[in-house]
Formats: sequence, C-alpha cells, structure tokens
Amino acid sequence: MKHTFPWAMAARTLFCAWLAAIGLAAQAHAEDGYDLWLRYRPLDAAAQRTYRSAAVELVTPAQRSPTLEAARQELERGLAGMIGRAPADAPRWRRSGAVLLGTPENTPDIAALNLDLSALGDEGYVIRSVEARGRRAIVIAANTDIGALYGAFHFLRLMQTGAPVAALDINAAPRVQRRLLNHWDNLDGTVERGYAGHSIFDWHLLPRWVDPRLIDYARANASIGINGAVITNVNANAIALTRDYLARAAAVADALRPYGVRIYLTARFSAPVEIGGLNTADPLDPAVQAWWRAKVADIYQAIPDFGGFLVKANSEGQPGPQDYGRTHAEGANLLADALAPHGGIVMWRAFVYSAENAVDRTMQAYDEFAPLDADFRENVVIQAKNGPLDFQPREPFSPLFGAMRHTSVMMELQITKEYLGLATNLAYLGTLWEEVFDADTFVEGEGSTVGRIIDGRVRPMRITAIAGVSNIGASRNWTGSHFDQANWYAFGRLAWDHELDAEAIARDWAAMTFTPAPAFVEPAVAMMMDSREAVVNYMTPLGLTHVMATGHHFGPGPWVDNLSRPDWNPYYYHRADAAHIGFDRTASGSNAIAQYAPSLAARFADLSQVDEAYLLWFHRLPWDYRMASGRTLWDELVARYTLGVAQVRDMRATWATLAPMIDAERAHHIGGFLAIQEREAQWWRDASIAYFQSKSGRPIPDGFAAPEHPLAYYESIQSYYPPGWPGVTAAPFRNSHAIGAAE
Repeated sequence: MKHTFPWAMAARTLFCAWLAAIGLAAQAHAEDGYDLWLRYRPLDAAAQRTYRSAAVELVTPAQRSPTLEAARQELERGLAGMIGRAPADAPRWRRSGAVLLGTPENTPDIAALNLDLSALGDEGYVIRSVEARGRRAIVIAANTDIGALYGAFHFLRLMQTGAPVAALDINAAPRVQRRLLNHWDNLDGTVERGYAGHSIFDWHLLPRWVDPRLIDYARANASIGINGAVITNVNANAIALTRDYLARAAAVADALRPYGVRIYLTARFSAPVEIGGLNTADPLDPAVQAWWRAKVADIYQAIPDFGGFLVKANSEGQPGPQDYGRTHAEGANLLADALAPHGGIVMWRAFVYSAENAVDRTMQAYDEFAPLDADFRENVVIQAKNGPLDFQPREPFSPLFGAMRHTSVMMELQITKEYLGLATNLAYLGTLWEEVFDADTFVEGEGSTVGRIIDGRVRPMRITAIAGVSNIGASRNWTGSHFDQANWYAFGRLAWDHELDAEAIARDWAAMTFTPAPAFVEPAVAMMMDSREAVVNYMTPLGLTHVMATGHHFGPGPWVDNLSRPDWNPYYYHRADAAHIGFDRTASGSNAIAQYAPSLAARFADLSQVDEAYLLWFHRLPWDYRMASGRTLWDELVARYTLGVAQVRDMRATWATLAPMIDAERAHHIGGFLAIQEREAQWWRDASIAYFQSKSGRPIPDGFAAPEHPLAYYESIQSYYPPGWPGVTAAPFRNSHAIGAAE
C-alpha cells in the first residue's frame, strides 16, 4: 500500500506471532475446518510437476509493506503446502522460472514489462505468463500492494483447483467499491442471529491481547476480496463509541489493515444522550452536531483509515431522527457532515417499519425512503435488504433498487441463515444471490438488472457497496456448519463480481475445501446447487413467506396470529382461510406492485405471466386454482412440501457416497447435520400441511402421505434458549426446533 502508518512495525511483530501460532494449530487441528478454503494440501504428482516448473522462485521487492509481506507469506505458504517447496527470495532466478509479485513502482522486473494496468484501479491485478530476462515467469502485478495481495490469492486458487498456468492472461478488478461483512456481534460476546458460537472479537481482552485468529479472519476475507467489516451489531451499543472502546477497535483495525480490511462501526443515534451528557439527540440541534464532529475526530485519531458508520434507526425500537420529528435524511446527514472531512461514509439501513399497522409491511421501506431521494448528502448510501421483507428463502427484489435516482443504494444480503434453517440446514446461498443480482428491474428499460444498478452501470452512483450479514463465530470451523463456509466464500466472490456464476463459485469452493477430484466435486456441487430450492420447497413454496415461528424464526409457525402487531404474525403473510391463500399485492389488494417499473408490475399482476415461485407473494387465490402442472393449488402445495423432503433425502444419499473421499472428522460432522436437516424438513412438511389442511378442508392427494401427527402436536412444540437470540431467559419460545419437546 502507498500509505505509511506508524504501526507498521507492530503489524510485522503480529505477523511473526501469527505464523508461530498457525504452525502449532495446523498440527493439532489438521482437518477440523479451521483452514476454510485455504488448506493448501499437496497436489497430485502430475500437478506438482507442472507447478514446480512454472513457479519455482518468488521474486518480490527487498523492502515490503505489511500488505506485500502478507502476499509473500501467503504465496510461500501455499506453494510449500501444494508442491512441497517454499521458494525463497533470491537475487537471480533459477533456470526454470519465477513468480514476480508486486507493483511497477516497487518491483523493477515488473516495471520493465510495461504492463498496461490503467483499467485496474486500486484493487485490480493482472496474472500473466510472460518472458522476462529470457526466462519463463508468472507475473502478479497491480497498481497497489493490496491489488498484488488479491492477485496472489487468485493465483493460489488456480493451483488449488488444478487450472492450467502455461498461458495465463487474467485481468481482474472489483465491480463494487466497498464489499463488507456486517457483524451482528455484541460487546458481551454474543452474536445476534449467529449460529457458530460467540464473537471472534473479544472486547474484554482488547487491546491488550489481539487474538491471532483475527489474522486468519483477515486472510480469508482478503482471499475473496472483502475489504471492510462492521464489527459491532446494528442494534448498536453507544459504549462502542467511548474512547476506551475506540482503543479496542483500533487494535482490531491494526490487525486487519495489512489485508486491506477497513473497519466500520455502528452508531447508536441516541449516543449524544447516553454517553455524551446531552439532553437531546435532535439532528438539527447545534450541540448535537458539535458532539458528533468531536466524536468522529476521536475515531479518526485512533483509526486513521476508519470507513464510517452503519446506522439502524427508527426500526425495531432503535432510536432515530423520527423521535424528534426529523426525517431519515436529516438523521443521516448529521453523521455524514461529521464524517465528510475525513472521507468516511454513512450506510443508513432501509430496514424500517413504522409503529402503526400499515397496509403492507413490504411497502414501508420504499414509502419512507423514495420521497427523500434528493435529500441525502453525497457520502450517504442507503443499505437495502435484497428483498422488500426480511431475508426470506425467496422473495422478489426490493423496489428500492432503481427507485433512488439521486442517492447511492447498496445491497444487504444475509450470509447467516436466520430464515433458512440456521446452521444445521445445508442451503447454498450463491443461487439465491445470483437470482437477485440477475433480476431485471426495467427501470431504464430491459437489462436494468439489480446487479447493474448496484455497481453503478445503470445509473452512476457516488458510492457502490454490498454488505453481507456475517455467519462467522468462535466455532473451530468458523461458521458452525462446514457447508456454511461456502456462503461466506460465495458472498465475497459475488461482491467482487456479481456476474460470476454461482455454480462455478461452488465448484471452486468444493475443490479448495475438500478435494479437487472430479468424482467428489461434481456430485457435491450438484447437491449444493439444489440445496436452497429444497429449503424453499419444504419451508415456503409457491411464494409463501415469513411462516417461521416467531422470535427465533426457526421451525414452522404459520398458525401464529396472537401477537400485538399484525405484521409480527406469520398468519399476516398468507391469510389462509377456507376459500383462499396468499397476499394480494395487485391493484385489488395492497398495490405493492406499483412500486416496481410499470412493465414489471404488469407481469407480476398477470396470472398468466407471474412466475409461480412468487405466486402467493403477489396473489390471493382459491385452493382449487389450476397450476401449470395441472394440479390444483392445494395439491401442488402438498407436492412441493413433499419434494423438499425428498431433495434433502437425496442430499444425504449423495453425501454417503462422497464421505469416504475426504477426512473422517468433517465427513461425519456433515453427515450428522444432514440427518438433522432431513428430520427438520419432515417436521416443516408435516406441520405446514397439517395447518393448511385445517384451513382448506381438502384431502391429502393420492400418493402423498398424511402428516405423522395432528396439528395440535406441532402447535405445542416449544424450545428453550434457541441459538442466535441473545437475552433469552427461562421463558420458552414456542414452535421451535425441539421436535418432540411436547411429548
């Protein structure tokens, strides 16, 4: 990197500690999932011969920044693990070739190649097979050291997946500027909606002790192009902004910085009152404005490259500008003005819904933000969830993408599977996100896809960004489930380039994480590609949504209809009765379709054109409505629920054939989780059919089994202390995953 920071020596010291720690950890936990997709296990003999001849010697500048040092160490680590040789720096190249790593500015051999790097920006890179000094070489070059680091990881990925390297010619640059993880991590170590244990940020020990695990966290993020992390929960705690905690956050920033990962913090809107001694947090109050300017100055004093604030305001009880009769724009601009002199940004979440009972919960974000389009400062970006509701297994894209013509809009995806079975259910989310990115909004005619809006190609945006709600925790395998690592991986790859193919990403991940053997990779990838659709089928088929049990969102609860707000009840979203099921969002109902481009709204409203995957999202229909399959809606619903269970059963059968090809520890763990998933899928299927049959009065169609138990059994299931829901006491959450708890 071109900037020099005073903590460079401390970073090098931390690197040495990390290398020692990792060496011991690798011996003790060879295949427990800790290494993620960066395993660097020996290649087969033929591949080793190929890569030894192509990459024998590593040539880097004598003077290296912490970032370029990280790149060098990663290449040495990877080459040593895969081909059994750690190529050291040397003044001359050996006869068979070299890897040149660096920038034209700091590496004379790269400068002599006269590579055209003009289109790569600050983070892009080239990987190219070249002739230099009369010898074969592979050059990994960039305009900056962080670009060179990204290129090093890409080259190692090529080796891990068995790609040929004889004639490399790769140019890569991110489509989106800011690619962040949002950690819903609390200062007490709990993680909201986290299913992999406690937080990896130990605020009690910071800054006196920085866990070397944070370096591996940074390595993993850099390997997939993630360049930012919001390290505190959106349900923010003002204490995180005190000077004591800023010193702790600065220690995290120092650890992540060599890998290009900048930190961000959540800002609690009421902080001027809670920690500042003021009697108001009104964004138009001069004293409040002065307090935020001073606080931001404190932050940049501690963290010179601080990225900015993420804010959740006036949603789910969080304080915000509406508490003082002000708009979201006035609240966001308060913070934006404080950050602007330092180059920081405000990511203002659009996940809001009013305290009043609105006509349609899915319309509220659009209704609140679209009228404010021209009112936000240039360094504000609106962070909208991929759908208009809340991270459901399937929902249409949010109409905010395309609605904001003057304000930057970023996408928020959820990597942790709050609504897709938590960590125990295999659901590869690359297919879900690909579906969203490829969806056409038609706001500027055909081809105005969500992805092209987010990256600024449909309409120029000052800030382009994508965030993913992290699924990382203190579990040895990081994500609770081994297959959930694939979602972290896929998020990073798609955030870098949303036009990548989700199946190709899954193939890379499987080869790197387990084995590149085609006999393993192809069936494993096929299983992954079907997995999210299986979850949709046994949870929310045909456009049903938010029928999960309340509070913890795990397990079926379509019968819940006794909460204080209608839109907190699953019943609100399907409204099943003896004659109909579904939510009418056409002009005869809530008219939510009017928030989309007219041509798309017409498709959603037309039963002959709407995709059946969204049928009950947009339409309220009779149980005897005839589906494309020729079945009635009731019969099709039963068939889809049943198909979901069968798909999970097939995944288990596939895994039984694949397990002998990998290490026993991970194979056993995955097999056990798939057994849990089949049991839970059957629970979902039976409970949902039992409930909807109680409404429809229709018989179970021929060839399909009736639910194992009566509806009352499923309604009585309870769970204590569900994971990912901090603050739970002895009071049970009903309708959760403790199947049989009522027995």
